[in-house]
Amino acid sequence: MLKDALEALPQEYTEMAKKEVQTILDIFEELFDHQSFTGRSGTFYGYEGLGSIYWHMVSKLLLAVGDTYYRAYEAGVSDSVLGRLAEHYYEVRAGIGLNKGPDLFGAFPTDPYSHTPGGRGAQQPGMTGQVKEDIIARWEELGVVVRDGKLQFKPILLRKEEFLQGPSVFQYIDVNGTKQFIPLQVNSLAFTYCMVPIIYRRSEQSRIVINLEPGPPIEIEGDTIDEQHTASIFRREGKISSLEVWLQPRL
Repeated sequence: MLKDALEALPQEYTEMAKKEVQTILDIFEELFDHQSFTGRSGTFYGYEGLGSIYWHMVSKLLLAVGDTYYRAYEAGVSDSVLGRLAEHYYEVRAGIGLNKGPDLFGAFPTDPYSHTPGGRGAQQPGMTGQVKEDIIARWEELGVVVRDGKLQFKPILLRKEEFLQGPSVFQYIDVNGTKQFIPLQVNSLAFTYCMVPIIYRRSEQSRIVINLEPGPPIEIEGDTIDEQHTASIFRREGKISSLEVWLQPRL
């Protein structure tokens, strides 16, 4: 790869590279000793060697692209660059087992597996690291951010197609361990955060309704909850029965 990179240098460096290529390769080998690192393909089980898909690495890549998207957004880069980053993000996401059928994945797609070798299904279950990466990536997609002790909802990586096309019912377990149901309408979606249900509703204006138990609801303009109510959610106090968040997904 290093030799390929040297050969790909601009034309003004061609003669210099030809003269120095062996010296550079020798320095590289002396510094990194890369010939000694062949991976564990010689000692791995048959399904863990070269040619395998390493699911944890795919999830790490997904999270890295998502982080890059957020940094680019906050840096004010152009919409065209953000669009390409979003395309790359969902291209990587499409390759994760969760998006595959059981016949293709070779196992339950929602279960974490370490590797998938060529010509065989997923092997070695229990890759908890991948679960961690995928959960963090999902929070990025939903735009759940905590800054200065305040909960914010900025779904800049969320796709509009995730919102319901028809009415449905959201089932969850509350902080008391009780099964609850919330009816959902078109153009909404729901999830829980610290066991508090959060309902997203598509809207051009950002606002949040904090439904208290007991007490009247509190309405907030914008996309951020104050520290007091954020702390209550973190502590799972049960004082907040749900959050209704009106927002506009970016994608």
